[in-house]
Amino acid sequence: MKAIILENAGGTENLKITEIEKPSIKQDEVLVEVKSISINPIDVKTRSGKGAYQKLKDENPLILGWDISGIVVESNSSKFKLSNEVFGMINFPGHGKAYSEFVVASENNLSLKPKNINFEEAAASTLAALTALQAIQKAEVKEGQSVLIHAASGGVGHYAVQIAKHLGAFVTGTSSEKNRNFVLNLGADQHIDYKNFDWGKFEEKFDFILDTIGGENIDNSIKVLKENGIIISIPSGLNDDVEEKAASVNAKGFKMLVKSDGKDMEKLAEFLEKGVLKPYIYQAFKFEEMAKAHEELEKGRTVGKIVVNL
Repeated sequence: MKAIILENAGGTENLKITEIEKPSIKQDEVLVEVKSISINPIDVKTRSGKGAYQKLKDENPLILGWDISGIVVESNSSKFKLSNEVFGMINFPGHGKAYSEFVVASENNLSLKPKNINFEEAAASTLAALTALQAIQKAEVKEGQSVLIHAASGGVGHYAVQIAKHLGAFVTGTSSEKNRNFVLNLGADQHIDYKNFDWGKFEEKFDFILDTIGGENIDNSIKVLKENGIIISIPSGLNDDVEEKAASVNAKGFKMLVKSDGKDMEKLAEFLEKGVLKPYIYQAFKFEEMAKAHEELEKGRTVGKIVVNL
């Protein structure tokens, strides 16, 4: 089967298409013929030697990626049968091996794909959507609360806006001015253009803030976080002091790393089926164009998600 292996950490030239043996499955696993892959900032970071690279560098071959949708072609699972259309985030934060024609997945990493979405949309609704869902669940966002979503037009952000709004929160999303209408159309009640915005003069306070940027964005967020409010920051390496900074205003701060979870995937499937969530595909690439997909994501201008199709 075809797979894209990472020969060495570095630039996209290190992503090489090669032929490897089709993997075999164990108990409670399925083999999925991959139709679409979604890529995320963690893919780019890991390729460059950061992210999960130190954890995975001794794997041979090292195959990046975690987000897939496809068709079950072999099954040792009581949950999934042959020909089931499925989607999920595979073995995160371990070795997902998603950049392949066929991927082994634990039954606890997958959900059935809703019939009203295609494979691209399903692959896009995995790591980013799970991150948004798990953060909002951790914060126990409730109806009537005020929620701030940073980078609301991005992969995680565009799902977080929709989920928080579905739960009845008043949602404010940040992005560049050019993506204002996109954020509002997701359901956000209010938009903030993050460029040159003076957070110190902003009078509103938020019950929950989702920080997808880290660094000084945490400092800005603390200025508008309510006492006893919650801030969750997801960019590893850029959020080490979020707990301490939140405590300085009598609030709670958490770092969070998304984890593969079949029950959460089933919840996302339900949201997708009911139209609560609508994934936005920014650009689609062919499998042979994985390097281009990484380079596009690295530009930092992605609205919604980038997918790669087989």
